[in-house]
Amino acid sequence: MSIRSSWLRRPFSGLLASLLALCLMAGTAWAQSGKTLRFVVGYPPGGSGDFVTRTVGEAIAAELGVTPVIDNRPGAAGNLATEIVVKSTDGATLLVASNPYINKALYKKLPYDVEKDLIPVTLLGNGPMIIAVNNNLPVQTIPQLIAYAKKNPGKLNFASSGNGSSPHLSGILFNSVAEVDIVHIPFKGGAPAVQSVIAGDTQVIYGTSPVVLPQVRGGRVRALSITTQKESLAIPGIMGMKEAGLADYDISFSFGLYAPSSWSAAEVQKVFDAAVKVLKRPEMREKLATQGMDPAPNASPADFKAANLREAPMWAKLIAASGAKVD
Repeated sequence: MSIRSSWLRRPFSGLLASLLALCLMAGTAWAQSGKTLRFVVGYPPGGSGDFVTRTVGEAIAAELGVTPVIDNRPGAAGNLATEIVVKSTDGATLLVASNPYINKALYKKLPYDVEKDLIPVTLLGNGPMIIAVNNNLPVQTIPQLIAYAKKNPGKLNFASSGNGSSPHLSGILFNSVAEVDIVHIPFKGGAPAVQSVIAGDTQVIYGTSPVVLPQVRGGRVRALSITTQKESLAIPGIMGMKEAGLADYDISFSFGLYAPSSWSAAEVQKVFDAAVKVLKRPEMREKLATQGMDPAPNASPADFKAANLREAPMWAKLIAASGAKVD
């Protein structure tokens, strides 16, 4: 009996060790794939999306002991980058993007399935936009802007960085909540949009902090409020919308981290833990503040997924109201 028992234990313990080794390898497939972690972002170099990807992505990779690869793939409002990630098979590729339900509402057909092909990991950062006006417009506050728009129907235009962008949808929400009709004028990026306001070709802009704040500080446009309820630590000195007088208005832009559906729960959790650790660092808050953003890690990947789903109806409603559609 004792001899047979000993013979059974030896191969079983060896099998157990082998299974444990396989589990550990499966949980770190991205780390075994050339020791690199690729972050694909659907924005060109130099913008807020690129900045967040490089700043947070490089720190996450360092925390995990791997080399970061930042891959800028602008095009089709981020769909090109998303398609690259969902089709990746190396187990070491992640996506940095805004809420994918925006594009689901904006495009009739997508080359991927938001629910089936993407795993939300965590929100990286979010931030309000700034509502600013041309210096010659006779308004100093949000209530004055609303009153002016109602007295002068069809005479005000708002500039944004493009159809379906967060600034565009911010303007659509403002029109709805304030019950005004400020006409949307899309531009190819935030820089030409704010220049149009400076020149007086448009009168109002909803724009990100890196685009608008330097013009505010330079006295070339006048800031009325940020687009979130409360004042942001990342954009000091500009009141939130609740204080500005439009308590039902609240919208922000954000960038999150997503994995392809081929990733295991263990792989997702490992990156999530590293991201949360990085985002809680004081120096990371300071870096994101240069883009008018605050670090915003979720409680868990499931929490991030739930947050995206909660926002989905809002984005769908705004996009339907805007009339923006892309074939």
